[in-house]
Amino acid sequence: MAKPTVGILHPGNMGAAVAACATTNAAAVLWCETGRSTASAARAARFGLTPVAELAELLDRSDIVISLCPPAAAEDLARDIAAHRFAGVYVEANAINPERAQRIAALLEPDATVVDGGVVGSPPVGGKTPTLYLSGPIGETERIEALFAGTAVRTAVLGTKVGQASALKLSYAAFQKTSRVLVALAVGMAREHGVDQELIEVASRRTDSYLAEPEYVAKTAARAWRWGPELEEAADTLAAAGLPPEMLRAAAATLARWNDAKDDSELTLTDALDQLAQP
Repeated sequence: MAKPTVGILHPGNMGAAVAACATTNAAAVLWCETGRSTASAARAARFGLTPVAELAELLDRSDIVISLCPPAAAEDLARDIAAHRFAGVYVEANAINPERAQRIAALLEPDATVVDGGVVGSPPVGGKTPTLYLSGPIGETERIEALFAGTAVRTAVLGTKVGQASALKLSYAAFQKTSRVLVALAVGMAREHGVDQELIEVASRRTDSYLAEPEYVAKTAARAWRWGPELEEAADTLAAAGLPPEMLRAAAATLARWNDAKDDSELTLTDALDQLAQP
C-alpha cells in the first residue's frame, strides 16, 4: 500500500511532535503556514514538516488530516475543512467532549471519514511515549495505527463509536489536572501559615501522591492556558452524564489565574504561588 500524505492542523508543541512521528510512515507531512507565527514555522521546520501556502492545497494533497488545536477552535476549524469538501480521513484529536466530537463528525461526513482521537501523555520528544487513543470505523482506525507503527506515539483502539476516545481523554484529564490544581492550593495555603515545608515532608512519606511533587506547580501554571479549557470540556461531559461538574469548573477558574504564565519555562514555585494568590 502506498504511503499516505498527512496534513497537521496545527503544529503546536503536541501537534508538531506527533506529526514528526507520522513522517516515519508517511510520504509527507504537510502544514499550512498562512496565518501561523514565526514560532510555529520554526517548530515545523525543526520537526521536518513540509510547508504549504494554503489550506486548500494541504487538503487536496492529504489522505489523512490530524486536528490538534486549542479546544475552543476545534469546531470552527472543522467547518473550514468541511467547506473544502475534504474526502479523506479526519482525525479529531483535540481535547473536546464527546458531544462536540460527534458534531464535528456530522459536519464532515459523508465527504470525510472521522476518527475520534485523544492523546494521553506528554509530547513524543526526549523519550516520552504518549498514547493516541482512537475510536471510529475499523478500517480507518487501522490506518492511523499503521501511520504511527514503530514510532514514539503508541496507539490503542477503544471501539467504533466517535466520542469514546474523547471521553477517555477527558476522564483522565479530569483527575490528573484537577489533582495538580489541588496540590497548588494545598501548598499555597500551607505557605501562608509558614508550614509549607512541613506539608511537603508529610507528603513525601507517600511517594504515590502528587502532593510529594510541589515543583510541578510551576509546570501546572505554565500549562494552565491549555488545561483550563480541557477541564471545562470535562465539566460539560460530567453534566451531560448527570454528574456534578462544579469541582472541575472551579479547577478551571483557578487555572485561569495563571493565564499570563503561558508556556513560561522560567517560572518558579514561588512565582506560581504568588500569581495564584492574586485575585
